[in-house]
Amino acid sequence: MNFSIFSRENKMIDKIRKNAVEAEQTLGYKLKEGLARLGDEEEACTRAKWAYWFARNVKGANIEKCEEAACKELKYAYWFALDVKGANIKKCQEIACKEPWCAYKFAVYIPGANIRKCEEVACKDPWRAYLFAMDVKGANIEKCCEGACKDPYFAYRFARDVKGADIEKCCEGACKYPYYAYYFALCVEGADIEKCRKMVASDKYWDEEFARAIG
Repeated sequence: MNFSIFSRENKMIDKIRKNAVEAEQTLGYKLKEGLARLGDEEEACTRAKWAYWFARNVKGANIEKCEEAACKELKYAYWFALDVKGANIKKCQEIACKEPWCAYKFAVYIPGANIRKCEEVACKDPWRAYLFAMDVKGANIEKCCEGACKDPYFAYRFARDVKGADIEKCCEGACKYPYYAYYFALCVEGADIEKCRKMVASDKYWDEEFARAIG
C-alpha cells in the first residue's frame, strides 16, 4: 500500500480546513454570513464594499461614517443610497453621478434624486440618454434627444420609441449610415424619406432594399 498518497491527501485536507477556519475569521465572510458586529465597524470602513454591507446589515452602524467610506466608489455610493436607511442622498448622488450608467440608475431607482443633475451626466452617453428619456419621469426629452443622437442606432431608437422626440434631429443622427437610414424611413412615422433615400443611395444593397420596401 502506498501510504504517501494518504499522507498527501491528509495534508491537503488539513490545508483546506485551515483555510476554511481563516476564511471564517475574515470580515468579508462575517459580513456575507450576517456575523459582523459593531466592533467590526472600524475594519469595515477600510473598504467601500464592506462599509456598504456593514451599514445595510448591522443594526446600530454609524451610517455617516460608513457612507463616507462607501462613497469612495461610485457603485457603492449608488447601492448605499438605494439600500441604507438614513443615507444622505445628496452626498451619494455627488459620487454616483460621475458616470452615465450610475446617473441613470440613480434617477430611476432613488427617491429624492436630483433628476436634472442625473440627466446632465446620463446624457453624455447615447444609450443612457435614450434610457433616461424612456424610464425617468420628468426627463427633458430635448436634452436626452441631443445625447441619444450622437449615435445613429440610438437616434433611430429615440425617434421610434420616445414620445415627443424631435424626428428631424433624430433623422439627421440616424442618416449617417445606410442601414439606419433605411430602417428610419421604414419604421419612424414622419421620417424625411428623401433624406433617408439620399443616404442609402451610397450603398447598392440598401438602395435596392429601400426601393423595394419604400419606393
